Amino acid sequence: MKWLLCAGLIAAMQLPAPTTAHAQITHASQGRLDENATAALAKAAKYLQSVKGTVTLTMLDGNKKQVARQTAKVSYMKGKYSLVADNMEIVCNGTTIWQWNKDAKEIVINNMPPETEVNLMDPGRLMTYYPKNFRAKYIRTDDDGTAVIDLTPLSSQSYHKLRLLINEETGQLKQLEVHKYDSSREIYDFSKLKRAALPSTFGFKPEEHPECEVIDMR
Repeated sequence: MKWLLCAGLIAAMQLPAPTTAHAQITHASQGRLDENATAALAKAAKYLQSVKGTVTLTMLDGNKKQVARQTAKVSYMKGKYSLVADNMEIVCNGTTIWQWNKDAKEIVINNMPPETEVNLMDPGRLMTYYPKNFRAKYIRTDDDGTAVIDLTPLSSQSYHKLRLLINEETGQLKQLEVHKYDSSREIYDFSKLKRAALPSTFGFKPEEHPECEVIDMR
């Protein structure tokens, strides 16, 4: 399973086309500042400080046909996270990332990427540091109060756009779409991530899995 959100961080059933929009578009074509987008992203960053639930990734080909789908249990708090799927577990304590591939009996250890680096596995960081890597554009607010925000990369990426759906009132990140150049998409459904009190420490002990090969990339 390819977990990106930030995220990886991280998508969802394809949503029906919205009906009408009722908010003024404030994006300026010159520069990166968009007041409506900035406000929605700031609320989302605050909401994501401590959440728990499930995240579903749906992958669509260029013809919008579903080619893969998987759900994982996720706990996330200020850059620390735990992601558990059927065949994989990923844990980050804020500085170190452990990725346990259960089928391959392999544990890969990496350092946390720099704060300014694009990392879709970490949606909270994406919401906070996006101006360093993206131009934000407010598209509309749908009748149900969902703000639609597009992030366009300032440097070359494997995708040309991220589209975020954010509850404008609560700041809940509902969905993130990764739009690829070949018209395929990765859709992350975050709608079942809810605010929750979590322990302040996240960790993983490779020694508890002696059957696994440990690959330390730090």
